[in-house]
Amino acid sequence: MFVAVFYWVLTVFFLIVYITMTYTRIPQVPWTTVGLYFNGSAFLLYLSAAIVDASSVSPEKESHNFNSWAASSFFAFLVTICYAGNTYFSFIAWRSRTTQ
Repeated sequence: MFVAVFYWVLTVFFLIVYITMTYTRIPQVPWTTVGLYFNGSAFLLYLSAAIVDASSVSPEKESHNFNSWAASSFFAFLVTICYAGNTYFSFIAWRSRTTQ
């Protein structure tokens, strides 16, 4: 739960920074590097949280809220895939900025 809430808040923060173009007013911050580290750490922590969530799902009939736990596991892996893709694109942007 900590990973989901923490990275949701940070993602909303970065969304606001990019929508308002605040990053252009603060050129001292290496935004491509910050984005790469943010997305990479989100990918790793979401991956570990998704694995823990999936391992806690029990398919037994007496299990309480099996469908809810299975859905949360599915969406945790979906978010992990999204952050992995974003990490890849952030790496490409970071590498193109460092080679110039």
